[in-house]
Amino acid sequence: MAKDKKTPRPRAETPKGFRDYFGTDVTERTEMLHRIAGVYHRYGFDALESSAVETVEALGKFLPDVDRPNEGVFAWQEADDGDRGDWLALRYDLTAPLARVYAQHRNDLPTPYRRYAMGPVWRNEKPGPGRFRQFYQCDADTVGTASVAADAEICAMLADCLEAVGIARGDYLIRVNNRKVLNGVLEAMGVSDPAVQADVLRTIDKFDKVGEAGVRELLGKGRLDASGAYIDGVGLSDAQAEPVIAFLTSKGETAAETLDNLRSAVGSAPVGAEGVDELSQIADLLAAGGYGPDRIVIDPSVVRGLGYYTGPVFEAELTFEILDEKGRKRQFGSVAGGGRYDDLVARFTGQKVPAVGVSIGVDRLLAALREKGRMGGDATGPVVVTVMDRDRMADYQAMVAELRAAGIRAEVYLGNPKNFGNQLKYADKRNAPAAVIEGADEKARGVVQVKDLALGKKIAESASLEEWKEHEAQAEIPRAELVQHIQKLLAGEV
Repeated sequence: MAKDKKTPRPRAETPKGFRDYFGTDVTERTEMLHRIAGVYHRYGFDALESSAVETVEALGKFLPDVDRPNEGVFAWQEADDGDRGDWLALRYDLTAPLARVYAQHRNDLPTPYRRYAMGPVWRNEKPGPGRFRQFYQCDADTVGTASVAADAEICAMLADCLEAVGIARGDYLIRVNNRKVLNGVLEAMGVSDPAVQADVLRTIDKFDKVGEAGVRELLGKGRLDASGAYIDGVGLSDAQAEPVIAFLTSKGETAAETLDNLRSAVGSAPVGAEGVDELSQIADLLAAGGYGPDRIVIDPSVVRGLGYYTGPVFEAELTFEILDEKGRKRQFGSVAGGGRYDDLVARFTGQKVPAVGVSIGVDRLLAALREKGRMGGDATGPVVVTVMDRDRMADYQAMVAELRAAGIRAEVYLGNPKNFGNQLKYADKRNAPAAVIEGADEKARGVVQVKDLALGKKIAESASLEEWKEHEAQAEIPRAELVQHIQKLLAGEV
């Protein structure tokens, strides 16, 4: 008789590309998002929480195909007798849901509609180091106005957000460009073939890596890369390539100088001139609001979302240096970006609706704050009330109730109280600032012992015997003074 096969136990591990977030990570992210939300709210933006699940049709960017219906997103088809149920997917960003929300509720929403949203998004992409399939985004958008004042306001708000979370002025720079200027450059080149235009834009995007000489080669016949491999060029003449070079090298000492150089680069192209005029208005508006070039600059080297944005684009870059995994110095880089997109809502309504928005990379910004020492380390845990006599649990619960009522984080030890040493080990593992001890003797005398665990840990690490004697890490106090003593201990006054 064959033996029944045992059902294998499930593996206790997260799926590839996902991770678990514990106490400190969650607390720090919540605090950071709270500060950002405060800035958004101060600017007059309203919160929006949309569904994490959208129809694939509404998301639009990724549509199901025969071979892999959930390409790019986590998608599934609703059950239906004729296999004609809707395809649903987890949202891959917070902007596509906004377009659907605005199209669905536009008759009930104010115009313009100003909203912010924060939450997880999911992408069905190959995971890698630091690249997860679930991550947080933090967006703010203005929908329904073509005024460049909305673009300038988003840039100013982004600067205020970075400073509100602890990125000091001088450690960041918000760089602004305009897709219309790029279109003007293409027009000035005399290039109308969409495939060639796409090649030119991809080449422009390599300017930071290969420099002016490298871009010239790539726009022309091609170049040898660092590995010795030959990369074919776009095949433009020197005259055709010149507007691109003029555009990429147009950054001047002042905004006015940069704008003059951009006007020369776009020549007589109307769309390019329109883009330069918009940048000029943005620069004037920001200057009037006190946002100078130490915070926000016009920078033609910003090339992002070329197939998505239709006007001004911007990127927040952190300028301080960090060490990479090989110990080399490099700048931290981009933590936020956005721009104007006037075509997204039209997918639903058939009419163009102007919109501009920004998305802050939550995990990137948290990593930056930890690099600067503004976050990180072990979070302080709760005060732990130990249990010396399990029959007096009500006394211990009364203690934590008093502490909590005073706004102090506290808990009673709920494990097996038999071994007192294990209770103190638990308190240490929780990074508790203090442990409260009340045995039968203390109860009879109306006192409690308060063990300063933070001070005790510090003394144990470095103090001499004399310092140990001078700084007693455990104190006996009247039971009635427990709350006041813990308050002073947490404030560093004892």
